[in-house]
Parts: sequence; C-alpha cells; structure tokens
Amino acid sequence: MDPIETFAGVLVAEEPRPELAEHLAVFAPLIGSWDLRVFEYGADGSLVEETAAEWHFSWVLDGRAVADVWINPRRVDRGPGADGEWGLSVRFYDAAIGAFRSTWLGPKRGLVMPFLARPTEDGIELAADRDGVAHRWVFSELTAGSFRWRREEDGAVRQRFEATRAA
Repeated sequence: MDPIETFAGVLVAEEPRPELAEHLAVFAPLIGSWDLRVFEYGADGSLVEETAAEWHFSWVLDGRAVADVWINPRRVDRGPGADGEWGLSVRFYDAAIGAFRSTWLGPKRGLVMPFLARPTEDGIELAADRDGVAHRWVFSELTAGSFRWRREEDGAVRQRFEATRAA
C-alpha cells in the first residue's frame, strides 16, 4: 500500500466519535473546503494586501479532533517553484478545562501557537498569549456556505478572511 494513502487513512476520520460529537459539533459547519479572500492589515489599520487562499477542515485522529490546513496563496494561483504559506491546526476538546486545546503550526515562519478555544453566540473564539501579545482568532457568521474569520493582536485587527464553501 502507498505510504501516503496509509498515513492519510489513519489521520482522517469520517465523523467525530459518538461520545465527543456534542462537543465537536461546534466545528461541524467548518468541515470541508473553503475559498478565502484574505485581507492583511498594517499596525496603523490600513489594508496592506489582499490575496486568494484556501482552507480545508476534517475530522481526524479517530474522530477525536478537528484539523485544518490553510494555504495562501491558493495552489491554483502559483507558478512553478512559487512559495507560499501553509499552516496546520489541530483542535480537541479537553473535558478537564471545558474548552478546546488548539495548536497552530506555521512552518515557513517557524511559528507554534497554542490556543484555548470556546464556542461563542455566533461562532468560535480562540485565545492565546505569545511573547506578551494577546492573540484572538474569531470565527463568526458561520453558515453552511460561508463564514468570516479575523485575527486580532492586542485588540487590533491584523487579518480578516471572507470564506465561501468551495465548489
């Protein structure tokens, strides 16, 4: 058997484990693939860059967690040898703290960011403190076909996504 197929087969799960389904349901609307418009903002709040990206979510680890892969710019928009950012998050529910533990890995920049995540009235909020900077990542306006996401540092919006379900 192909080692890549074997690895993907043991990583990806069809659904959450039944005993975790209630907790993991907060992430259910995100499962699948998304097209993104990404807006990057400078320290002064001005728009610095807009790109098209992609984001993919799946149940993983025997249905005990949710993972996502974020890719910017989209693979289809890259030329031969072009570089880009790839990031990976893994999230699981920790009953001892009543929240999700989430870790984001950004290998291009050497970033590892652990977050605590909780559901909100209209989405999900992830919070972390890294090097004395308060980070907040917020999923909002979640529907079957779209959502919004923003990254804040010490209360200032540094990045926003407008996501639509990929065809």
